[in-house]
Amino acid sequence: MFNFLKNMKRILLEWIKSIFITLSSFPDTSTYSIYICGCEMSENKRKQHFVLVHGSCHGAWCWYKVKPLLEAAGHQVTALNLAASGIDTRSITDISTCEQYSEPLLNLLKSLPDDEKVVLVGHSFGGLSLAIAMDKFPDKISVSVFLSAFMPDTKHSPSFVLEKFGSSMAHEAWMGTEFKPYGSDNSGLSMFFSFEFMKLGLYQLSPVEDLELGLLLKRPGSLFVSNLSKMKNFSDEGYGNVPRAYIVCKEDKGIPEAFQRWLIDNFPVNIVMEIDETDHMPMFCKPQQLCDHFMEIADKFV
Repeated sequence: MFNFLKNMKRILLEWIKSIFITLSSFPDTSTYSIYICGCEMSENKRKQHFVLVHGSCHGAWCWYKVKPLLEAAGHQVTALNLAASGIDTRSITDISTCEQYSEPLLNLLKSLPDDEKVVLVGHSFGGLSLAIAMDKFPDKISVSVFLSAFMPDTKHSPSFVLEKFGSSMAHEAWMGTEFKPYGSDNSGLSMFFSFEFMKLGLYQLSPVEDLELGLLLKRPGSLFVSNLSKMKNFSDEGYGNVPRAYIVCKEDKGIPEAFQRWLIDNFPVNIVMEIDETDHMPMFCKPQQLCDHFMEIADKFV
């Protein structure tokens, strides 16, 4: 009997030792808990609240593949319709400023409990909405992810990166996209993507069904360049104080990789990730890889 208990003790000690050896191979062992008495090791990773922000002419609908994947992993997901986008009933001609356009995001952050932080994700022009939100609510955001998105800095006007992009893009590259002035002084400029621009410039690697969805649901948007040029610079204490990650889409023709790299060089981020063989719409052509990147980034800022 004594030998039996002695052997059992040795086996149990070896088993416990093997658990700790196994745990040491994980990148972040602090995210796991061991319950020796119950002979159970359970994952204790904190679940995140992802807030997904679409780009121009799009809406919350563009995240229809990504949202259930994140939710299946146990995360909370809010996909927003910004003003005059998706199912929001306003017209872009009713929206005169980028801050007004971003109000649904600002209202969400304002409503959060003091102890809750979110992971912000902004696609394309959604990067400007992220910057406005980060400047106003830096304590509500654990990390902001710029997904092939315009990312302003704190040294120049908020419109600087858009003006830089416009000067690098030939008019023909817009492939018939409609631009129309609006407002009492015609200072606003609406933008409505053409079929050719969406098919060849944004969705060229995405499933044709998703292109058709985008063509059916697109709405006029705006880049608000005139308004952004009059805004004060984003602050280092607000916008510049929130951790940032950038996901580069390697085959993007809407915001080419070279310009994405310039944005990163202009205002360096904490993390840079890439997705190969993806166009401007990775949520359609590489949704699982995109979700994996989102979760990996979020885990680094728990």
